[in-house]
Amino acid sequence: MKIKKPTLKKLSPSFGSSILVKQHTEKLDRNNAFWHFHPELELVYVNKGQGKTHIGNHLSYFYNSQLILIGANLPHNGFADRLTATGTETTIQFVSEFLGNDFIKIPEMSHVAALFDRAKKGIKFGLETKTIVGHKINKITNYHGLNRVIKFLEILNHLATTPDYTILNADGVALETNPQDSNKINIIYKYVNAHFQQHITLDEIANKVNMTIPAFCRYFKKTTGKTFTQLVNEYRVVHATKLLNESQLSITDICFNCGFNNFSHFNKQFNEITGKSASNYRKEIKHFIQ
Repeated sequence: MKIKKPTLKKLSPSFGSSILVKQHTEKLDRNNAFWHFHPELELVYVNKGQGKTHIGNHLSYFYNSQLILIGANLPHNGFADRLTATGTETTIQFVSEFLGNDFIKIPEMSHVAALFDRAKKGIKFGLETKTIVGHKINKITNYHGLNRVIKFLEILNHLATTPDYTILNADGVALETNPQDSNKINIIYKYVNAHFQQHITLDEIANKVNMTIPAFCRYFKKTTGKTFTQLVNEYRVVHATKLLNESQLSITDICFNCGFNNFSHFNKQFNEITGKSASNYRKEIKHFIQ
């Protein structure tokens, strides 16, 4: 199978527009999602849907809604795995200087410039912000020309001044984004995503990128800030959170479905990665409605 190379992705706004807005209500084929980056920032709002989020070194599962700002050249993958009948996914892609090189430098834009800087690590906004800003994002396709720019500035102003957010890559580890390294990471992530439910040996994954095991381990640790085993465990735990939310499977069945062959090891990894036990996670989901 030919791997789609995630070099610099070229985005083109529609004629007469400085920002690119895309909105869809149908389920996308995430099998074709690939690891990519682009100099444009990307604001993503899913109002009703579920999916796995992979931005930089951040891996998580979301349900019901999601509001994310991805900074320039921050590697990321696809988002919604499924939209509800009334769900939409809206993305707004733009360069930081979409109003000109000097506009972002004026004093009135200082908080927006700071927002763009924070976005280099990825930002996830909370429920309050999603409630206020989400419907504005959904409606932005109704506006054109200067009116669309004004509405978008209103959205940016709110996102820049709210304290209701979480930095996704707060550990400060920045993935390398040159095309050659990004292509290797894409091959690795695609393989793990397809095979994390089985045992993956270091020899097996190193061969996929034509490296020796020691060279692969050094490269992966340098590029991602974590070991390959940590990555696989994160994929398995994120899939477990998806199953805890979407299925009625027992926690024991979920453990083995995700690729763990030891229940106590599953519990330990789940606790370390999510900060809570799988049983408590499921209880919280039942009582928490976004």
